[in-house]
Amino acid sequence: MSTTAGPPTALFPSPPRPASRWASLAVLCAGTLMTILDGTIVTVAMPAVQSDLGFSGAGLAWVVNAYLIPFGGLLLLAGRLGDLVGRKRMFAAGLAVFTTASVLCGTATGQGLLIAARAVQGVGGAMTSAVVLGMLVALFPEPREQVRAIAVFSAVGAAGGALGTFLGGALTQLAGWHWIFLINLPIGVAALVAAVRVLAPDHGEGLGRGADYPGAALITGALMLTVYVIVGSAGRAPATTALLGVLAAALFTAFTARQARAARPLLRLRLFGSRLLSGANAVQVLMIATMYGFQFIGALYLQRVLGYDELTTGLAFLPAPVVIGALMLGLSARTVGRFGAYRVLLGGLVLIAAGMALLGRAPADGRYAPDVLPPLLLLAAGFAAAMPALTGLAMAGARAEDAGLASGLFNTTQVVGGSLGLAVLSTLAAGRADALLDDGTGLVPATAEGYRLAFRVASFVALGALALAATVLRERAAEPA
Repeated sequence: MSTTAGPPTALFPSPPRPASRWASLAVLCAGTLMTILDGTIVTVAMPAVQSDLGFSGAGLAWVVNAYLIPFGGLLLLAGRLGDLVGRKRMFAAGLAVFTTASVLCGTATGQGLLIAARAVQGVGGAMTSAVVLGMLVALFPEPREQVRAIAVFSAVGAAGGALGTFLGGALTQLAGWHWIFLINLPIGVAALVAAVRVLAPDHGEGLGRGADYPGAALITGALMLTVYVIVGSAGRAPATTALLGVLAAALFTAFTARQARAARPLLRLRLFGSRLLSGANAVQVLMIATMYGFQFIGALYLQRVLGYDELTTGLAFLPAPVVIGALMLGLSARTVGRFGAYRVLLGGLVLIAAGMALLGRAPADGRYAPDVLPPLLLLAAGFAAAMPALTGLAMAGARAEDAGLASGLFNTTQVVGGSLGLAVLSTLAAGRADALLDDGTGLVPATAEGYRLAFRVASFVALGALALAATVLRERAAEPA
C-alpha cells in the first residue's frame, strides 16, 4: 500500500499498549460478527418463519428488508456522529440497541413485532458498524500491523457471512428459528462488557462542532429510499420503481448541493477527490453484489434443486468460512505485504469470477462434490484475497480526520452492493424459471436454469469489478512493501 491513514489523535491521546490493541481488535471483531451473521443467518430459516407466523411471500421479504433499509440508510450519519461523540460510545450504544432488538426478534409472536424489531436491529447494526474501520486504522497506524489487523477483521466479517448460513440451518432445525436471534444475547452482552472495559476512551470532536442535520436528513432519506427501491423492486410496478428511483436521485442531488455550501458538511466532498477511496468503494459494490447474491441463491439451489434440508444446507456452506478464515489469517497479510494490495485484489476477483462461472453450469441433477464444492472453494479463496486488500485500499485513501466517515461510506457501499445483487440476481432467476414453466418445463429443471442464469450474470458482474479495479485503482496502487 502506498499510503495509510494515520491515527486520529483525538481518539487515543496516548498510543495504547500492543496487548490492549489486539484485545480491542477482538472486541471490534465480535461486535462486527454479530451484525454480519444477522445478515445471512435468516436466509435458511425463512421457510420456518413463514410457516410459524403466517407471512405471505411478499411479506416474508420484509424480514430481510426491514433490517437492510435502516442499516444502509444510517451508516453515514452514524459515522459522523461517532466522530462527534466518540467512536467508543457509538460502538457500545450500537451493541446495546442491537442486542435488545435481537431479544425482541427472538420472542416475537406476530409479523408486526418481528418486522419492527428487525428495523431496530438495523439501527443498532449501523451504529456499531459505521465506526469500526475508523477505530481499527487508529489502533494500528503502522502499515504492516495495519495490514495484519485488517486481515483479521476481514476474515471475521467474511467468514461470518458464510458461517451465518450454517448457524441458521443448524439452529432452525435443532432449536427453532427464534434462536437465530436469541443467540445474539450472550454474544452481545459479552461484547458490550468487553467494549466498556477494553476499548480506549475517546472524546470525539464534541457535539459543539455540530453536524449538518438538514444534510443528514437528505442523505439518510436518499440512502433508505435507494435500498428500499433495490430490495423491493421485484414485487413493484416498474413505473413506481422508476418514480421512487427519480426521487432518490433528487435527494442525492439536493444533498450534494447542500454539502458544497454547508459550513460544517456531513460528508466532505473532498473524500471523492481520492481516486483510491472512490474507486475502492465502486469496486466493492460490484464484488459484494456478486457474493451476497451467491449466498442467497446458492442456498436456494441446494434446497429447491438438490433437496437439502436446513441443516444439510448449512453444512454444505461450512467449508467457505473455514477457507476464508484460514487464508485471511494465515496468508493475507503476508501476501499483501509481498505483492501489494492492488495485485492481490485482482487475483481475488479472478477467482470469484471463475467460481461464479462454474456455478453457472450446475445441473438440475447435480451433486455436491463435483458441482458445488469446487466453485464454493474458489469463491471463498477469491473473497479471502480480495476483501482485505480492498479494505486497505479504501481506508488508505482517507485522511485521519475522515476515518470515521470513510468507514461509514465503505460499509454503506457494502449494503447497497448486497441489496443490489440480491434484488437483481433473484429477479433474473425467478423470471427465467417462470418463462420455462410457462413453456412446459418441469419445476426442478426450470428452477435450476433460473439459478444458472443468475450465476452466469454474477460472473460477468465480477469481471466488471475486475476491469474497474484494473483501470481505476492502477495508478494509485502500491508497490509491494
